[in-house]
Amino acid sequence: MTQYTAPAVAPLPADGVYFRACNLCEAICGLQITVQGGKVTDLRGDVNDPLSKGHICPKGTALPDLHADPDRLKRPMRRDGDTWHEMDWDEALDYVAAQLGAVREKYGADAVATFQGNPSVHNSGTLLSAGGLVRAIGSRNRFTATSIDQLPHHFAGAEMFGHPFLMPIPDIDRTDFMLMMGANPLASNGSIMTAPDVRGRLKAIRERGGRVVLLDPRRTESADHATDFHFIRPGTDAYLLLALLNVVFAEGLERLGHLADFTDGLDDVRDAAQSFTPERVEALTGVSADTIRTLARDFATAERAVAYGRIGLSIQEFGGLSQWLVNVLNAVTGHLDSEGGAMFTRPAYDLLGRAKKGAVYHGRFTSRVRGLPEFDGELPNVTMAEEMTVPGDGQIRALVTVAGNPVLSTADGAALDTALSGLDFMVSIDPYLNETTRHAHVILPPAFGLEVAHYDITFHLLAVQNTARYSLPVFPIAGDQRFDYQIFMGLTERMTGKAGNTPEEKLNMGLQAGPYNTNLDELKANPHGVDYGPLQPCFPGRLLTASGRVNLAPAPMLADLPRLEAALEVTPPPLVLIGRRQLRSNNSWMHNTPRLMRGPGRCTLQLNSADAAGLVDGQNVEVRSRVGAVTVPLELTDTLMPGVASLPHGFGHSRKGVRLGVASEHAGVSLNDLTDSQRVDALTGNAAVNGTPITLHAAAASEASAAD
Repeated sequence: MTQYTAPAVAPLPADGVYFRACNLCEAICGLQITVQGGKVTDLRGDVNDPLSKGHICPKGTALPDLHADPDRLKRPMRRDGDTWHEMDWDEALDYVAAQLGAVREKYGADAVATFQGNPSVHNSGTLLSAGGLVRAIGSRNRFTATSIDQLPHHFAGAEMFGHPFLMPIPDIDRTDFMLMMGANPLASNGSIMTAPDVRGRLKAIRERGGRVVLLDPRRTESADHATDFHFIRPGTDAYLLLALLNVVFAEGLERLGHLADFTDGLDDVRDAAQSFTPERVEALTGVSADTIRTLARDFATAERAVAYGRIGLSIQEFGGLSQWLVNVLNAVTGHLDSEGGAMFTRPAYDLLGRAKKGAVYHGRFTSRVRGLPEFDGELPNVTMAEEMTVPGDGQIRALVTVAGNPVLSTADGAALDTALSGLDFMVSIDPYLNETTRHAHVILPPAFGLEVAHYDITFHLLAVQNTARYSLPVFPIAGDQRFDYQIFMGLTERMTGKAGNTPEEKLNMGLQAGPYNTNLDELKANPHGVDYGPLQPCFPGRLLTASGRVNLAPAPMLADLPRLEAALEVTPPPLVLIGRRQLRSNNSWMHNTPRLMRGPGRCTLQLNSADAAGLVDGQNVEVRSRVGAVTVPLELTDTLMPGVASLPHGFGHSRKGVRLGVASEHAGVSLNDLTDSQRVDALTGNAAVNGTPITLHAAAASEASAAD
């Protein structure tokens, strides 16, 4: 086996000023980067970017740190027991393709699974080339981060409008009333709402005399910039939304506006909301009937208003119903596909450009063990561990992970951690040796960050303004590094004999076929980006339902309402757990950046003093759920409603075999060692990690010592 004692040295970039978009989160802020002597000497927001206009968050400033991270892998690594050895690239690709092929040959295609993490959609090289490898494998066991995060959004888009990516985006820059539920855009930088500088955009709503109303179990950073805040019990959002609709219909406030000529299901929605009066749901939701009635009237009568529900609505047992009802509320009050309401983009590279009307996106097959339904060709990731450990035809025996860390990011990560150790073969396409990739037999690390060209295919599709921007690399790569697309195309060619087009070729073709008939040369000539203007009404032309009409009352949603009705009579657990997003974090992998980890420890269990029962601020407590237990410092705060505790996600860097120096010094505990893979939204298959029942008590002396 080839051994390397010294890495090849990458050539230095030319001194000068570079412009590109930050691809670390959904905000895609424009950056101005000054390079001198081969190093970044200044990094700031690009004031000429038509979308971000100079805004930048702390994560963007850390891009040079990621580039220089000493823990980042750059050459293939093969594991022998607990020891890692470097490999030559051709040797590594040959070996991986042979191992995957051997498992397919012996056990069938479904024995090889794939998992793609969130960074996959933040890198156009991966997004446009990974599909070739997935198709070459040909397995039904395809998993992504979607079903731990946003599947209910896609489900509602497919059922109501005809495509998973027909997701309404808040027209935040022109609205006068923004109703947010389960969303903390100041921490997430917007999510399924590409909106750099959310703080400034919310301030602008208030300055023009508008309102920002937020409902959440936690008084978040975003609540500080709202005009109204109300606590709501986790997992009860669907009840509140139905009660709002109940008031709208009971008081004759419904108005479809221009949707009336091509919308079906209004009477079915009216019937569905009829029994969910504000008085009936106030005790369960924690929101008073008077507040619900006032909110419904104000929202319905506002000229320009939008309801926006994000991750808190998605990652619960009624996530599918909640995201559907957000869309319904916007529609029946005249705020869908309307200026200042929930609108749809026309991106330069349009993922919907070749979509077919009336396509079916879910329920075509189910998972082997539990029978959970697929959506858009992938299965819920809560099934991964059981599909690896339960014997039988189709059992997963090999796994390809791409830019993901499911041991920390998916429900019951400890069970998945154990399952990964029993695989016949695992390969990870990832630049880090983390809690998941430590189980791989081979790691293939791609170049990333400032080294790669990039176009935000997904996030221009979700943006509050129609813009386009192509980013050229700042730093050249060394001769012994490879781009992500070279890895995917290399494996695909070895497995099929065909490599396919490069991402740049695919991107250029897509831009030429898009609504603005542009191309890469034009975007390269505009390094700050191109502005195609504000969102515009586009229905019915953009609808992709078989009927060409909006479906307000899809059959799967109506069929799920009895489950919601039955749960209304169930007594809530005394204490439940929710997650917590943080601005200086990006799921799990930004914890290895020193400048982002400065200051007091952020992995704390937040709790209302009313639930403390003798516990004191700062002490270590044991948190226990059905599937596991962790010990963590306690933080008492009035920002949590009683009966709710909060733990940030993405921590838990104390597992052996990880090569993340800074993250290991700030290890914390993993939220997903407590979340339960058996808790799932039955409608969509999305993990229900919010609202996990927990118990809490003081940690024993040995546990307290381990947590310090």
